[in-house]
Amino acid sequence: MIRFGLLGCGRIAKRHADLLGGGHIQGATLAAVCDVSPERANEFAARYHVPACYDIPDLLAQADVDVISVLTPSGLHPLHAIAAARAGKHVVVEKPMALRLQDADDMIRACDEAGVKLFVVKQNRFNVPVVKAREALEAGRFGRLVLGTVRVRWCRDQAYYDQDAWRGTWAYDGGVLTNQASHHIDMLEWFFGDVVSVHARATTALVKVETEDTAVATLKFRNGALGIIEATTAVRPKDLEGSLSILGEKGAVEIAGFAVNQIRHWNFVDPLPSDKLVIEKFSVNPPNVYGFGHQAYYQHVVDCLLHESAALVDGLQGRKSLELISALYESIETGQEVALRFEPRRSKLGVLP
Repeated sequence: MIRFGLLGCGRIAKRHADLLGGGHIQGATLAAVCDVSPERANEFAARYHVPACYDIPDLLAQADVDVISVLTPSGLHPLHAIAAARAGKHVVVEKPMALRLQDADDMIRACDEAGVKLFVVKQNRFNVPVVKAREALEAGRFGRLVLGTVRVRWCRDQAYYDQDAWRGTWAYDGGVLTNQASHHIDMLEWFFGDVVSVHARATTALVKVETEDTAVATLKFRNGALGIIEATTAVRPKDLEGSLSILGEKGAVEIAGFAVNQIRHWNFVDPLPSDKLVIEKFSVNPPNVYGFGHQAYYQHVVDCLLHESAALVDGLQGRKSLELISALYESIETGQEVALRFEPRRSKLGVLP
């Protein structure tokens, strides 16, 4: 049995606690919870019948905790993940893994040095419609990729940001690109591959925060495809969609719904008999007590720990997504197209005479 300790009992913690504490993850259990607010920690502890801790050293001292799920504000992820690793605990960290690339590197290094695994939460990769689209991609059914688009059209009003002082700040949260759209940005890069350059614009339209609530961007992928990101929390009065479109020379798929969890279009030049089954059986995530993606994600974490297998989204994968997000912000600030990786132009290394 893999025993998890939750660090942070805020908004997202309920999803993690319901799964681990409710017996929905085979081979896993909730062993302890921790929050700097005794009221929050005690509430979770009472609900799931586990010990409550009020500071990190107390949680890390729990001998029966194998994994720490870091659910604190994004800007605190590096501090907490590194502390957990040095205490010999495996680490599950919510998105984004960090706000700075140097911090992400420090987290990866700390886990490597301690011999523990680092998992970054990207639960949408486990959505059934996404899994089927990925299978089609790996089978070559799209042919040459042409255009990828993600749209995050959600509603987050001032009351949402006022819940906690860290929300909407540069130091601890970031804006819609870092928080709400980070899953979708990861999805776009996972399907289309390495990004060569980006150009982005952003604004703070409807709320009083430091960061952006609305952003758009264009991307150029190494394989020649183009990409579009549209992300906003300024939809009113309620959420519209979180979607991914994959357009290629031999097919087009659009996965929509609230959180990339429902197939809207599934069309290929060369149809297969199995396409009918995909549309009928796999077009929507199966009904679940609380969040199919997170349940499948945690089951994956447990399987990786029990069988010592590689994680689908480890520290390096989480860093890759953060690098793209960092480039988007660089472009927003400079107004210029930003290259993601250095490309040698004059170096003679490896060049034939």
